[in-house]
Amino acid sequence: MKYTRNFFIFLISTISATQVLAQKSFLQSGPMLGYTDMMETMLWVQTNSAAKVQIAYWEKDTISERKLTEVYTTGKKYGFTAHLLADQVEPGKMYEYQLLLNDIPVKFDYPTTFQTQSLWQWRSDPPAFKVALGSCFYVNETKYDRPGKPYGDGYHIFKAIHAEQPDLMLWLGDNTYLREVDWYTRTGFIHRYTHTRSLPELQPLLASTHHYAIWDDHDFGPNDSDGSSVHKGMAKDIFQLFWGNPTYGLPGKEGITTWFKFADMEFFMLDNRTFRNPNRRKTGEQALLGKDQMEWLIDALVSSSAPFKLVAIGGQVLNTNAAYETYVNLCPEERTYLLKRIGEEGIKNVVFLTGDVHHSELSKLETENGSAIYDLTISPLTSGVYESDGKNLLVEEGTTVNERNFGILEFSGPRTERIMTIRVINSDGAEMWRRVIEAQ
Repeated sequence: MKYTRNFFIFLISTISATQVLAQKSFLQSGPMLGYTDMMETMLWVQTNSAAKVQIAYWEKDTISERKLTEVYTTGKKYGFTAHLLADQVEPGKMYEYQLLLNDIPVKFDYPTTFQTQSLWQWRSDPPAFKVALGSCFYVNETKYDRPGKPYGDGYHIFKAIHAEQPDLMLWLGDNTYLREVDWYTRTGFIHRYTHTRSLPELQPLLASTHHYAIWDDHDFGPNDSDGSSVHKGMAKDIFQLFWGNPTYGLPGKEGITTWFKFADMEFFMLDNRTFRNPNRRKTGEQALLGKDQMEWLIDALVSSSAPFKLVAIGGQVLNTNAAYETYVNLCPEERTYLLKRIGEEGIKNVVFLTGDVHHSELSKLETENGSAIYDLTISPLTSGVYESDGKNLLVEEGTTVNERNFGILEFSGPRTERIMTIRVINSDGAEMWRRVIEAQ
């Protein structure tokens, strides 16, 4: 649907400031940008009671070509969330958008923009782009937190991330921290996701950066939770309500595994909870990813032509210390199989993107065929910090960060000479270290 510029001006002029404020009072959190491709972009929003929601959008500086998503009425059963599809877009464009609640525009004091992916193939070098990374996002709620010093802090980190103007952000698990009161009911899950998502400091980042997510134990269930949970179906349902991934789970399978491509890079988003055995199980074959997900990953990596293959998983893969929830501690045979297959298939430029451990570091493994596998751990965003014990034999010197931080990946260079620049930045926006890695 198109409106003339004059009609839009008339519409705004007939809406009083009181009406605008009244409608904004329905807004709980968002809007947030979900996945984006060449022909469509998903946008998410949450209200605090039933409301009609819609997004108006237009190519930047061409408001006369204003288009609308379909109208959706939010409801309690689905946490008053809405996924809205902007499907009248063109590749490689920047769009401005406006949230409508009950047909009234909502005004924000920060930019609300989204982008579509470029059609660069056969036409030019792939575009440069920037990815933000983070895990372990805890927001205090005193009445349900454990007594003592609050576990969450440093919420201004999201202002530092927003200042980087990333094209997309990958949430690497523990994106919210379910508490004891939340673990076993749909009401609890929705309450916790809502409480975390509503943090004021987060809202500008949600509105102009495209977000993709995996989970770890604290947004799946109790600490160290696994595939034995009878609530894992509910956990997936709520994850789908609050995130905007392109898909959720392999065809015909449980879980939230997905894949997407941005420019020439491919992102493999794994599920390390749905298929895993309990950590304390003593008999039988131990699994973390499970056979189906493992074989899909190997096939997908083999099929990939991406200069860098970014594999997001909640826990560390390369860390050699057999402690806590490292892969080598929980499932050494499965880890060995994964790394062996990567080597046997000659898959190059694999970079695991991990969280969980409450400090950051870069690990590097040289394979027998001379290629390198990396594991970039970024943690925590706002939860407590646990200092590294220094027992990871593959950690790259000078890359351990024992404070709240986030990561930035920058991809640049010609199609056949792509470069990945890694930067790790603390809560105040100060760069802690950087590395430049050339595609092999």
